[in-house]
Amino acid sequence: MGERPPIPIRADYADFYHLQTRWMDNDVYGHLNNVVHYSMFDTAINGWAIERGLLDPRASESYGLVVETGCKYHAEMGFPDRITAGLRVSKLGNSSIRYEVGLFRNDEDIASAEGFFTHVYVNRNTHLPTPINAERRAAFEKLVKNP
Repeated sequence: MGERPPIPIRADYADFYHLQTRWMDNDVYGHLNNVVHYSMFDTAINGWAIERGLLDPRASESYGLVVETGCKYHAEMGFPDRITAGLRVSKLGNSSIRYEVGLFRNDEDIASAEGFFTHVYVNRNTHLPTPINAERRAAFEKLVKNP
């Protein structure tokens, strides 16, 4: 067996989005249920884009659809933890983008979880893949950071 890659730290990410856990996020075992991590990835990516004027969920001509996702869990999180989502882009294609997201509990420097989301941008009307527009591409290029 090979060595496990190191767990990401905050410095491995290009930008950040802040989240708050909720009472209902904890499961019967007293920690953040695994499905909540995926919701946090989705919220961080789309919230980041909305805050920067890159996405209007009701009106943008194109938007990203999730085509692949995954997560590695390293440490427990739960309500009432504050979560910082570290964001970076590991692949930026013509119509697709692979985001990598680290979830950091409170002020911890080591990720409690790390995941990825791959979006394919599609036209709102046709739902067919469409090139990422220049404004988004410029913003996404600022997130390109390889560990």
